[in-house]
Amino acid sequence: MSNRSPSSMPTIVQRATTTKSVSFEDTSIAFSSQSNGKLLRTYWLFALMNQGWLVNLGTFFIKLAFKLQLPVKKLIKSTIFEQFCGGETIRDCEKTIQKLHNGHVGTILDYSVEGEDSESSFDATVLEILRTIERASESNDIPFSVFKVTGIASTELLEKVQIGDSLTDEEKEAYERVRQRVDTLCRRASERNVRIFIDAEESWIQDTIDTLAYEMMDRYNHQNCIVYNTYQLYRSDSFANLKKSVETARSKGYLLGAKLVRGAYIEKERIRAHEGEYLDPIHHTKQETDRDFNQAVEFCLVNREVVSMCLGTHNEYSCQYCINRMQELRVAPGDAHIWFAQLLGMSDNISYNLAHAGYNVAKYVPYGPVEAVMPYLFRRAAENKSIAGQSSREFLLVKNELQRRKSGRNK
Repeated sequence: MSNRSPSSMPTIVQRATTTKSVSFEDTSIAFSSQSNGKLLRTYWLFALMNQGWLVNLGTFFIKLAFKLQLPVKKLIKSTIFEQFCGGETIRDCEKTIQKLHNGHVGTILDYSVEGEDSESSFDATVLEILRTIERASESNDIPFSVFKVTGIASTELLEKVQIGDSLTDEEKEAYERVRQRVDTLCRRASERNVRIFIDAEESWIQDTIDTLAYEMMDRYNHQNCIVYNTYQLYRSDSFANLKKSVETARSKGYLLGAKLVRGAYIEKERIRAHEGEYLDPIHHTKQETDRDFNQAVEFCLVNREVVSMCLGTHNEYSCQYCINRMQELRVAPGDAHIWFAQLLGMSDNISYNLAHAGYNVAKYVPYGPVEAVMPYLFRRAAENKSIAGQSSREFLLVKNELQRRKSGRNK
């Protein structure tokens, strides 16, 4: 049975109800949990990741090493894996869960195994995600669980459902198993009073995922906001879809969970749109994406009687925009409808400073066998390389904290 109660569900600790100022430049708070040795290793890792050519070269040789079965696991585990992952099992993640808890930051256990594509692997993934839900139900240190539908279903099948192709009897049975798997996870989350994110994916399967998500919300979100769908605001239609989904939730009498992100598949989306000769679904400029993201934040804030949202972002401006609007609307920092989330190993200046000021914050903590989570780690390396200034920003913050400690300053 769950140790949670409806009254304890919204927060991981007793949250502040008064407003504190937030500075994302305060490295003494951002890195308070890191020893000098750990901080120095982080410094050198981001210094290397700051070199795009080196990231490309390293990715190539790591892939080659795994293909040739060379003994590189220990090196990877002590560097990039340690920075961005909690461990190979849930048990391995306990140290990270506790460390985040000490900084008033929650954990989102993210089973990041990819590339499996069989019915047996889909069922095994469901069992592992159920374990994350059970662990989340044991305390408030883990405020969310999460899964990707492609982790429990064939991408080819999801795409076929989306475009409306006729399914064979075998495919109909396979898709019914997909619906049952999604329901199994959301039902268990509801029974254990654990919120659960359904992650967004590529546009050519997202409509199918949306349909499943809204079906689950209508089933399990009438009393508490359990199921969250994810909105990628780099898509030109996402903000309109969010507004429509809120109206649908209101008319049907359920609560809408909305995780807001910018998006993770821009290169794949543009290439496929070009090759398929259809309209690119992604905004032409980053400014358009930023505009829609912040409009979505505003929309969720003013509709929070229906919407609970999580800002899944490393963008400092969007976080500051949200907390400024919360203050103007007299929304308490620890309001249960509003969460912020970042990835483990990145943007600690956002996560820990927000948490210090009393806001609800959680970190995605990926885990799984080293070999199986390499696709995730390659994306983190590429993301730090491609996002304008991301590696440089991380590197500079760590450098400033090392200099602060060396000089003995308190701030």
